[in-house]
Amino acid sequence: MSTDVKQADRPPVYGTGAPDPNAFAGRNGVPLYARRGKLSDYRTYEIYQRERVHESTEKIRPIQLSSPDFARDPYPLLTILCENYPCYRDWLGNSFWITRYDDVSSLFADDANFETRPKTWYYQIEGYGRDLREELPVLEAQARRIDANAARLAGEIAEDMRAKGGADLALEFAARFPMELLACVLDLPREDFPAFVERYWRMQRGRLWEPRMRQSGLQAIHELTDYFRPILERRRADPGDDLISAVAALDADGGPTRAEDLVVTLLEQDHETLHGGLANMWFLLLTHPDQFDVVRDDRRMVKFAWLEMLRHSTPVVTADRFARHEVERFGRLLPNGGLLHLSAAAANRDPRQYENPDRFIVGRKDLCQREPRGQYRADGLPAGIAFGLGKPSRHPAVPEDRPRSLYAIARDTATTASNVLLDTLPDLRLRPGTSPSLRALRLGEMHACWTLPVVF
Repeated sequence: MSTDVKQADRPPVYGTGAPDPNAFAGRNGVPLYARRGKLSDYRTYEIYQRERVHESTEKIRPIQLSSPDFARDPYPLLTILCENYPCYRDWLGNSFWITRYDDVSSLFADDANFETRPKTWYYQIEGYGRDLREELPVLEAQARRIDANAARLAGEIAEDMRAKGGADLALEFAARFPMELLACVLDLPREDFPAFVERYWRMQRGRLWEPRMRQSGLQAIHELTDYFRPILERRRADPGDDLISAVAALDADGGPTRAEDLVVTLLEQDHETLHGGLANMWFLLLTHPDQFDVVRDDRRMVKFAWLEMLRHSTPVVTADRFARHEVERFGRLLPNGGLLHLSAAAANRDPRQYENPDRFIVGRKDLCQREPRGQYRADGLPAGIAFGLGKPSRHPAVPEDRPRSLYAIARDTATTASNVLLDTLPDLRLRPGTSPSLRALRLGEMHACWTLPVVF
């Protein structure tokens, strides 16, 4: 039997990561790895079989990435991945973990090869409504209402806590402030706040895999749509300066906006960074008295404490990206539709970027202390990756024709609220005998401090 290998039987050559359309040519020129004239995942699947499971499990087992210990503290495992497996094949989760700073920031910005799928995709309700977050009137209304209400709301909450002589800062400040601020941005009646917050949280938490919570989230989406429908019509007839009025006045692609568009816009927005960020920043300050003294002595350092928190203990620890097509990266052939977990938690503590990355240092010198452009500033300093705030802005830091970026708005809002808290409660301290910690309530949710008892 001849041992010659025909040209058509040779594997394709990978240069750009895309398959050679002439390789494996079969009858009529259709590739052998194509089905019904379309490229399939068969060839990619076969290549995967050449990697054995045990080859990537010497230092870590995939099951550890879905364990309660990982939800409680992901950093020990992520450190192992960052140092040993920068592109880790998670066999159980059928996904890849990307953990080094340069790799994470590169893939996060690479829209030609990777995509972030909307929350409606996870809910399987694509087409339910339109995401209007990038519409200029929506951005302007959001920034205007946040700036007008942030200090007032923070003052009211701080006074409520002072009247009691003690509080749970994570619950009564970090969780309450962002939700009441959102209700003010929407200009909702005060009596509607509790029902709105409860539905909003069910909607946000239901996008993950747990069937009961997904069903509850879908129900919350429809409940909010029914709630907003008459409000949207009233604001269309009698507009104000709020976000609902801005949505009602839009004629976006596809015609006049609907209540479904408003709900999808709220669903897709970031709700975790301000809540989790405030909780984590105050946890870090109260458990690092030396750094808290730095902030007390110089209030300008509140902003730097926020930026260092985003690096050290970001509440949004991962972002999921999907390969748009078969692409070669990190010495691997990533399949079309392949799931990649980009880990901000690991990247933000990458020792290749930061000195003593596990230490919380307000005003550290190797961190970009303003909004990044392409993750790096002109002098080469890296910024903490904050997925919830989206990609670094393409616009100037202080744009003339549009509102500040979400990155800048979140920073300014957190700084304002924290300064009001310090003004009202100057002797704020942890309740003696308490040991707060950070954790995720469920895998895939924000990693935050959920209880932070304080006295003053």
